[in-house]
Amino acid sequence: MKKLLFVFLTLITVVAFAQKKKDPATTFASTITAGDLKHQLYIVASKEMEGRETATPGQKRAAAYIESQFKEFGLTPGDNGHYQMHFDVFQDSLINTEVQVNGKTFLLDKDFSVNIGMSHNATYRLSDVVFVGNGNSDSTQDDYKGLDVKGKIVLMLSSQPQSGRGNFRFGNFFAKADAAQKNGAIAIMTVTSNFPRSAKTNPKGSMYVNAFQPMVRLNQFSISEEIARAIMGADYDAAKAGKIQPKTYKANVLLNFNKATINLQSSNVLGVIEGTDLKDQYVFITGHYDHLGKRDTVIYYGADDDGSGTVSVLEIAQAFAKAKEAGKGPRRTIVFMTVSGEEKGLWGSDYYTSHPVYPLDKTTVDLNIDMIGRIDTSRKVGNPNNYVYVVGDDKLSTDLKTISEAVNKKYTKMELDYKFNDPKDPERIYFRSDHFNFAKNGVPIIFYFDGMLAPDYHRPSDTPDKINYELLAKRAQLVFYTAWDMANRNDMLKRDIPLEMPSR
Repeated sequence: MKKLLFVFLTLITVVAFAQKKKDPATTFASTITAGDLKHQLYIVASKEMEGRETATPGQKRAAAYIESQFKEFGLTPGDNGHYQMHFDVFQDSLINTEVQVNGKTFLLDKDFSVNIGMSHNATYRLSDVVFVGNGNSDSTQDDYKGLDVKGKIVLMLSSQPQSGRGNFRFGNFFAKADAAQKNGAIAIMTVTSNFPRSAKTNPKGSMYVNAFQPMVRLNQFSISEEIARAIMGADYDAAKAGKIQPKTYKANVLLNFNKATINLQSSNVLGVIEGTDLKDQYVFITGHYDHLGKRDTVIYYGADDDGSGTVSVLEIAQAFAKAKEAGKGPRRTIVFMTVSGEEKGLWGSDYYTSHPVYPLDKTTVDLNIDMIGRIDTSRKVGNPNNYVYVVGDDKLSTDLKTISEAVNKKYTKMELDYKFNDPKDPERIYFRSDHFNFAKNGVPIIFYFDGMLAPDYHRPSDTPDKINYELLAKRAQLVFYTAWDMANRNDMLKRDIPLEMPSR
């Protein structure tokens, strides 16, 4: 009996010792499962979210859902007591626009078009229109030479045969507009041949975030050949052949444009797990939750781009929250941030890094997740079910690649593919997601990516049923393990590689 008791107590001791020695990272990484990710993604990329386009009701519903999950996991608000960090988005809405020549009214889309975002409210009634050929003004040719266009409308061709050249000369759009403005014109009419247009002008212009511009550009109307003939008469056909020199035409022209600017809002969602002895240093885990929204009734679900990254951030956050609850919280503070506006031009991450809540010089790393749920069908090497593209680990810090590879070797044993680290890669992936805004501010980054730029990319067919959930879980666990190491190591990552930041 005593012998049996001794054996029993010995077994208990061995089991207890084994449990004590078990790596806690594996315990909490195992809570990131394919089933949980699938459950989350079918919500984030659902019909109800309407494609999550920035500054739309669908995006706001997605933000509210992410906030509710952060609250449920026990994360604290990341923006000075708030989970959502709001930023302004603007959109122009066309009220009316009109073109008249000698009393005849022409119709939008049938006879003319106008860029809503690039135009300002103005009404012009003028009796002179100056034909300026192609409207070029550079070292080789000045179509404004000898002309007085100050305070006048200029009319130009989008292309025109040049005398003695035998081919078409195409002027740069902005260079031609700048030349007209520099010479004092107040509006531009450019003749194009694609009228009438089958696609109707969207009364809502593109969204933008910079409400204040360095200058007001001239209103530019694209006009039909019929309008050009109403102004120039028979000279227009000769002008097309390059047989008419720039000159002024008498015509009573009304150009009217009127729009309203709507102030919308979008938001990033931030949840925080506070660190212990290194709580004033920060690890960021990011992914963008916006996508392309819907066109009429067609929804762009964005399951992989970037629903997969969004739900990975959620599941990683929950895993760290469970660790903290079990007394295994991180030494550094971890900020989980899902951003919007990525598809518009990295707006949300740019707003955050321009208005950081946590000092960027104390942010040791940003681990950014954008598309990790699919298999790159163009990748012809290795195991398609056990890889991830790792981008940016060879930049800014010599610590990054060493840690990333050591973590992967110890835990997930995936194929780390560095294809997109090549600065000559034509896709320029390093510059195309939200980590870029951290990197340009000197914060070391790793970007995780599946490389799926095939037919479903930015299409309505990017749906949750096409996700490889087992592979998604393994990739998300790799991010978790990497974050675990970076949140608990003694030193912040070195910043010892010079920052080279070419234009995007």
